Amino acid sequence: MRNSTIPTHTLNFPEQLECFEFCNSDFACNLVALASHKKIILGLINLPEESGCFDWKRLKDLYHESRCVSLCFAQETSMAVVPKSVIFCAAGSDFRLRIFRTDLQNSDTVQILNGHSNYINEVIWDCNGEFLASVGDDNTCRIWDTKSNFENTITFHLQSAGMSVKCHPEEPRKVVVAEKRGVIHLYNIQSQAAIISVEAQKSPLKSVDWCPLNRMCITALVAGDIISWDLRRPTPIDIKQVHEDGGQIVRIAPNAETVVASVGRPDVAVKVFTAKSRIPLVDATLKLYGGLSWHHRLPYIGVATDRKLCLWKLQIK
Repeated sequence: MRNSTIPTHTLNFPEQLECFEFCNSDFACNLVALASHKKIILGLINLPEESGCFDWKRLKDLYHESRCVSLCFAQETSMAVVPKSVIFCAAGSDFRLRIFRTDLQNSDTVQILNGHSNYINEVIWDCNGEFLASVGDDNTCRIWDTKSNFENTITFHLQSAGMSVKCHPEEPRKVVVAEKRGVIHLYNIQSQAAIISVEAQKSPLKSVDWCPLNRMCITALVAGDIISWDLRRPTPIDIKQVHEDGGQIVRIAPNAETVVASVGRPDVAVKVFTAKSRIPLVDATLKLYGGLSWHHRLPYIGVATDRKLCLWKLQIK
């Protein structure tokens, strides 16, 4: 059995975790959402770099009637205002999206969005807060307009299941959409057309990420390979075989464009690589997979596994 990179910090929970996400808002980057059976757990993770010690505070549990498959926070989420304002979307296994709003005290609301006719695979909030985008096994990417009470104003029809969708702070009104068959499109929401498409030449494509520091760079997990493209070129700029038996998710570090984390098989393995190296910064075997997310500001990667949340601190130059 190979050596496993020990987590820097570990949190234990009484329930199995099914989904996990760090908040990417500047005013709430220590806020996390964790989904377990029929509930969303909101909490704060304090890290030693900021508070001098590692600490966890469970803030609120919210009822969610189906299994949660994807979470994303709205940019306007803030722990720095009074009352606090937490807004996030949860995609459920019942083909519905739910918009939650809470002040973490007594004011909680949920709005249900219907439209998908099959399993939803990912949901993201536009960086400017203008829309939600979701993709699913019904071969669609759906755009939900926040200004029209989350009406499904645009639907992009795909040729296979929509597995992943991403937005970028420097590209308003554009989304990257990945299809299971190995094709990735950059859509312009205003013109409702694909601007650029690239192909992996293999499948299944399970996940894509758009580099926060370089709007021309996208990275996908296809079968067990991590494949990166410069959107100005049709062919990949890098292909790295990482997971022998296929992958689950890939995420680029928000503050280091050459650092990529992924989860895949055999077993349930989390690996973190830099672009130029074949030796992983993190290589760990997990029991189960329940979500992967980077801290918005500090060099930490978190992975939910069974009843634990494991955090690794990366030495990123």
